[in-house]
Amino acid sequence: MPLLTRWFIRTSFVYLGIALAVGILLAGQSLWSSLLPVAILFPGYIHLLTVGWLTLLIFGVAYWMFPKYSLAHPHGSDVLIWAAYILLNLGLVMRIVGEPLDNLRRDAFWGWLLVFSALLQWLGGIAFIINLWKRVKTK
Repeated sequence: MPLLTRWFIRTSFVYLGIALAVGILLAGQSLWSSLLPVAILFPGYIHLLTVGWLTLLIFGVAYWMFPKYSLAHPHGSDVLIWAAYILLNLGLVMRIVGEPLDNLRRDAFWGWLLVFSALLQWLGGIAFIINLWKRVKTK
């Protein structure tokens, strides 16, 4: 299993664990909503599950299992796939931090942070697509 596949998959497991913990907070929000407005964590919870867990898991397995690009570079460009990994994770962390703060403060800074985080995630996805595009082959 390639090194970056392990990074993608292990990181996805970390995000799953965090998402499950946030899910516990959300499930019990009626118990502690007077102490902490946990409902503002819901968008981050969804992103942890969809981008953090599912997308990174799928990307890691696809990077590993798709047909070889060439004998010299079986998995395509190392630079593109590392860029995809870093951009997706950086964008996701910015989103998880920025979303609750944007809901609490409604400041232009937090709104722009969310736009920038979405842009980073999009660029990470595009880098991944470009890297795997030629690995999707016909017989």
